[in-house]
Amino acid sequence: MKFRRSERLVDMTYYLMNHPRELVSLTHFSTIYQSAKSSISEDLVIIKETFENRGIGTLQTVSGAAGGVKYIPKVNQKEAEEFIQHLCELIADPERLLPGGYLYMTDLLGDSQILNEVGKLMASAVSDLNIDVVMTVATKGIPIAQAVAHHLNVPFVIVRRDNKVTEGSTVSINYVSGSSKRIQMMSLSKRSLKEGSRVLIVDDFMKAGGTINGMVELLREFHATVAGIGVLVESEYQEERLVNDYISLAKLTNVDVKERKITVTKGNYFSDQVDFL
Repeated sequence: MKFRRSERLVDMTYYLMNHPRELVSLTHFSTIYQSAKSSISEDLVIIKETFENRGIGTLQTVSGAAGGVKYIPKVNQKEAEEFIQHLCELIADPERLLPGGYLYMTDLLGDSQILNEVGKLMASAVSDLNIDVVMTVATKGIPIAQAVAHHLNVPFVIVRRDNKVTEGSTVSINYVSGSSKRIQMMSLSKRSLKEGSRVLIVDDFMKAGGTINGMVELLREFHATVAGIGVLVESEYQEERLVNDYISLAKLTNVDVKERKITVTKGNYFSDQVDFL
């Protein structure tokens, strides 16, 4: 079946956006659309320009016999700033206050549109770091890890606080919680992570950084490398944090239970070197 150019452009765009960071050969497209590689190359130039003009990504060209193109998701800075500002406003809603000064966040972590944007932002920040896998700890970090992994087109693994029979053999460590100073345990299935993997750690909330530091220690048991750390919300913390290099989208600076006021500001996302379009 011979495709018209307009059909090729739509179909190629759809394919590339659903296979981020995957190297796709010109031969692959040429065979599907029964078109010359020169025509495919012209189409890809149009798609690349459209991606960059819209601020939704770019195409990387890999030359050579085994070459092709990769779609790299990116973010437009203006849209990123608007989303993070909106996120801060949602978190600052006093109706989120729970007894003890805790915040209700389940609705945000269950909103597919918000998660998609969070995933895109975090993935864009590490798009040049050659991530092999995304890691998080059960349970609230799971939807964030899934969203980020989708935009990076890599698997994600879940660190658990207890052993499950369905996980098979596991590696377990004890770690000290940063804020409560309690010794806790976390484990990861041996089958879930290959030695030498480059790992992006993500979580929904960070205070002192004890849980994330525990995941860093756990990765050493797998001889894996921490390629980056991303959190949805970081909390103001007066003492020394156990984690220094990380990206946060929002920062919780104050929770006044008596006045029912939550103060949230933008995280350090824009102060780090994020590759914006």
